[in-house]
Amino acid sequence: MECVVMLGCARWIWKRCTYIGSDDSASWTRATPEEFSPVPRICRLILAVYEEDLRNPQFLTADQYGLNPDWVVKRVTYQQTLGHAPPYLIYIDHDHKEIVVAVRGLNLIKESDYKLLLDNKLGMQMFDGGYVHHGLLKSAIWLLNRESETVKKLWMETGCEYSLVFGGHSLGSGVVSLLAVIVANHGDKLGGIPRKMIKCYALAPARCMSLNLAVKYADIIHSVVLQDDFLPRTPTPLEDIFKSVFCLPCLLFLVCLRDTFIPEGRKLRDPRRLYAPGRMYHIVERKFCRCGRFPPEVRTAIPVDERFEHIVLSCNATSDHGILWIEREAEKALKLMSDTTSETTTTPPKTQKLERLKTLEKEHKDALRKAASLNIPNAEEHDANTQENEEAAPCQEASTSKVEEKDEAGTSKVEERDNIETKSKSNGRTNWDEVVKKLFRKNETGNLYLNKDAEDTR
Repeated sequence: MECVVMLGCARWIWKRCTYIGSDDSASWTRATPEEFSPVPRICRLILAVYEEDLRNPQFLTADQYGLNPDWVVKRVTYQQTLGHAPPYLIYIDHDHKEIVVAVRGLNLIKESDYKLLLDNKLGMQMFDGGYVHHGLLKSAIWLLNRESETVKKLWMETGCEYSLVFGGHSLGSGVVSLLAVIVANHGDKLGGIPRKMIKCYALAPARCMSLNLAVKYADIIHSVVLQDDFLPRTPTPLEDIFKSVFCLPCLLFLVCLRDTFIPEGRKLRDPRRLYAPGRMYHIVERKFCRCGRFPPEVRTAIPVDERFEHIVLSCNATSDHGILWIEREAEKALKLMSDTTSETTTTPPKTQKLERLKTLEKEHKDALRKAASLNIPNAEEHDANTQENEEAAPCQEASTSKVEEKDEAGTSKVEERDNIETKSKSNGRTNWDEVVKKLFRKNETGNLYLNKDAEDTR
């Protein structure tokens, strides 16, 4: 009996110690340069939030950034956010026709960042038919309330032709992911921007939404993981991770030991369990029993099961979380992909791009069907919101000026709009006004404040 137990333990130790980060994406397909090309650029924009002066940068040279400081519309610091959100900037990229909102990652010496992480409990916050991180959702709503008019004005001034791109790292990745979900459902807050013009890039993503939402919004949210990064793989709540930040290796080992005895089916059936959002891009640069870094390759998929569920016991688990390393390896990977593609191209680029777009759409539909077939709680086989938002006309204002006109049946436009809102609620769509009313309160001057802070400002 003792021999059997020892053999079992030895087998488990061998499997865990030989498990490497690249095993998570071994069956995934290779990403193309066209779909991955925005990632290094978004990395540099997020890194720019850390800079005090973009004209005299510290982390990269001005040529490496490739940014025009005159195109920075707004920079917001900790003093201005008052702890409601991490610092961010709004940048209008005329070269790529994008309006970018970039949010920085966790600052280990800022108490306000820890408050955002700690403001959550398992199953505390429901949203859009699933569960999300409560503190990150409040931060996303605060940011949208503050900057909706700015972004709306920029989008209108550019003729409603620019895409809206959200980018965030670590803590910021959770904020922008939930921000993208809100905007995708309530584009009227930004002038009627359609869902197909919204993109989000979550670098070193935090687990911020349940599995049904992570798959549902895989067409607009793209998560980028560098090899052995610990954060997307750790099912332990964010608040517990950063409580134990100074003993993180011990925590990861205990979590690894615990998850060994939890069946995969039980994990999938728990609707409160949070995951990294959207489509996954995995940058792989190291191999088993090999020293040094190899030329990076990028793999992509919309996984439903085996979605970065295994802790990697690696000395690079924390270094792979850094935005600087992600930017460097993403840039290397993009150059390698571009060089390889240029050497082997046999079809016109436009045809390749159309074929890849069809493949991405098919992968998203397949992931939705698989989530429904695995009985994922609240999973939808078809994403009705995609079609609904794509049919919405750009530059459509949130409020209509002809709400009092009567139709042929004698029903007013106001009544017709109320009926539409009632149907949307019955279909599980989250009502924006209900979310704001639940999380915020107005003071005597009419300004919005978080519920816990409203009485202090009176």
